[in-house]
Amino acid sequence: MKVHIHVSLKPGVLDPQGRAIHHELEALGFAGVNDVRLGKLIELNVADGTSDDDLDQMCRKLLANMVIENYRIEILDQEAA
Repeated sequence: MKVHIHVSLKPGVLDPQGRAIHHELEALGFAGVNDVRLGKLIELNVADGTSDDDLDQMCRKLLANMVIENYRIEILDQEAA
């Protein structure tokens, strides 16, 4: 089964990459962008019986830095996989 893990910085954590992207978008003339926050997408292909708790533990122990990041687990439909 395919799983997407969306990892993003917690509110209030500085995002220098997001700030750089925002600056460059403004330089390119895209004035309507108010803020940019950069995150990451991790795609896992796991066994069908993998529990939600196991996925949560993967995130907490390795995939996300719990001090500065939040994560969201998205289990994809088999048709989408």
